[in-house]
Amino acid sequence: MAEAKAKAVVITGKNLAAQIAEAHSIPKKQAEAIVSDVVNGIVQSLTKGEKIRLAGLGTFQVNDRPARQARNPATGAVIDVAASKKAAFRPAKELKEAI
Repeated sequence: MAEAKAKAVVITGKNLAAQIAEAHSIPKKQAEAIVSDVVNGIVQSLTKGEKIRLAGLGTFQVNDRPARQARNPATGAVIDVAASKKAAFRPAKELKEAI
């Protein structure tokens, strides 16, 4: 029988803020506000079509996906898929090596 997969640990914004608060001896509320501001800044920049590069982490950017045709897997019918935008993340070399 196959081995059961280990569950991945999920770190939330609050968990991250708690780690930052402890590491820098600041109140948790202040750390939560900082994490929230960073996330909001990334979202605002991506909304404007800007690219965000964080050294040691990677690059966030928006990629355009052109309109295309696809098949409905249930019926096999050809359908048109509209053009869309996709948020993308490309990890930095340091992150790739650390993982």
